[in-house]
Amino acid sequence: MTRIVTRAASPVDAEILTRHGLHPVLARLYAARGVCMPDEIETGLARLVPPVALKGCEDAAALLADAIQSQRRMLVVADYDCDGATACAVAVRGLRMFGGRIEYLVPNRFEYGYGLTPEIVALAARNAAGKPDLLITVDNGIASVDGVQAANALGIDVLVTDHHLPGDELPPARAIVNPNQPGCTFPSKCIAGVGVMFYVLLALRAELRRRGAFNDNFPEPRLDGLLDLVALGTVADVVKLDGNNRVLVAQGLQRIRKGKMQPGIAALFRAAARDARSASGFDLGFALGPRLNAAGRLSDMSLGIECLTTDDIGRAWDLAQQLDAMNRERREIEAGMQQQALEDLSAIDPDGTTTITLFNPDWHQGVIGIVAGRLKEKFHRPSFTFALADDSGRTVKGSGRSIAGFHLRDALDLISKREPGLIVKFGGHAMAAGLTLAAADVPRFTAAFEAVGREWLSEEALSRTVETDGELEDAYFTPQFVEMLDAAVWGQGFPAPVFSGEFDIVSQALVKDKHLKLQLVRGRQRFNAIWFNHTDTLPARTTVAYRLASDTWNGVSRVQLIVEHAAS
Repeated sequence: MTRIVTRAASPVDAEILTRHGLHPVLARLYAARGVCMPDEIETGLARLVPPVALKGCEDAAALLADAIQSQRRMLVVADYDCDGATACAVAVRGLRMFGGRIEYLVPNRFEYGYGLTPEIVALAARNAAGKPDLLITVDNGIASVDGVQAANALGIDVLVTDHHLPGDELPPARAIVNPNQPGCTFPSKCIAGVGVMFYVLLALRAELRRRGAFNDNFPEPRLDGLLDLVALGTVADVVKLDGNNRVLVAQGLQRIRKGKMQPGIAALFRAAARDARSASGFDLGFALGPRLNAAGRLSDMSLGIECLTTDDIGRAWDLAQQLDAMNRERREIEAGMQQQALEDLSAIDPDGTTTITLFNPDWHQGVIGIVAGRLKEKFHRPSFTFALADDSGRTVKGSGRSIAGFHLRDALDLISKREPGLIVKFGGHAMAAGLTLAAADVPRFTAAFEAVGREWLSEEALSRTVETDGELEDAYFTPQFVEMLDAAVWGQGFPAPVFSGEFDIVSQALVKDKHLKLQLVRGRQRFNAIWFNHTDTLPARTTVAYRLASDTWNGVSRVQLIVEHAAS
């Protein structure tokens, strides 16, 4: 059962925002998302929390400044998702601006796993450019105790920049920058890995400024040129868009719309057939992000990082086309796995369970997270999917996605305490997590995961709720209004507007056998609408939850409704 509910918006807060010049509908939307003062919607760089508030940032800046001034070799060890790729690109581009000797290493995820492992340290020590003096982790490293110890044993310093939750023991690195480490009072706990690295560069610039490093021959670099990368990684990592993250994303989008972006970002927009001049968070999260992630899921992220770090426009376009082809392959693999997963579930009644766990030895481990997300969306249950970790068949890797009210990493932590020896290793966040265990132990994990689900999830939590912003007045169904909405920053924790209302359905037909195309009527107005990946027909009159989009054909723009849900 899915309920359509309307977000509560404080009329007083909406009135205050309106009096300060905000469009009345935007004022209501912001008020419903907890914004009560006009300055909270400002997205100028002056609104950023200063780097000094981020624990470890000044230590990292001093470490990097020493390395740059003594021309020590630095090597970035990147993660294999979009956040990791953009964080690596920000580190490489930024440190080169300051004159640093910097290269990067992207270990194959299927061979070396996640984080700075001792094996990756050994690989880094054999680097063709020579053994590095300093390793810099981006979007990983907070749990890499053994890896940092291995680096220290080889005389290699380590700077950890990460945003994931730490374990009981911190790695013995020279410096750690992570808003979630003990003792850090930085208010934006949900900043992405790329945001952390950007903050380190801000602190580095301040440190070099204090040292008098800049002069006419070596002018102070501008770091705002990296904000397109920061925006992409922040949106693609689906972190909560608090005020600080909204500033980073808004500034990055502003630069992209003006054409001020890396050649790789421009090439990815072109490959995705998106217009950068009207770039939105939706483009970053659903067009560019998946194309970068496809490299990390099916191969390794080197292609993606090279795309983001090259200044050669032709090379960037070639790489973007390769990434686009990989993304098409990823979608085909995912579609087959999803169909298999649904067939596996056909003999199971999800309504009789609180969780979903599926394992198939033929699945590709690079795509299991996406399939887990699809199952979570379809059945509104915390879901884990497993694939073989290697050719031995003895170990599996799982990827999970969760629903509101069920903290996935905490659930894994509880299972590891209740079932000692079951989980080899795990990590993640509230809404997404991963783990490794023996293939023979999948049934045992399934039972343990379901037991936690039955304890933590109420019947209400297992009922899907579609939150909307209520009715939208007829006067606002215009391309200009859609353009105004698209210009704002929406995303995780600050959801894009979804409206709801009752409509007559005058026609409905399937497009490509999987999308429901609709004509809706309300009063004297008629609307084109589409419900993607939905094939069941609707009654003649129903309540519809929808997003607004602008559909341009032959130079004429019209409003289209993208259906999120409809009462059947």
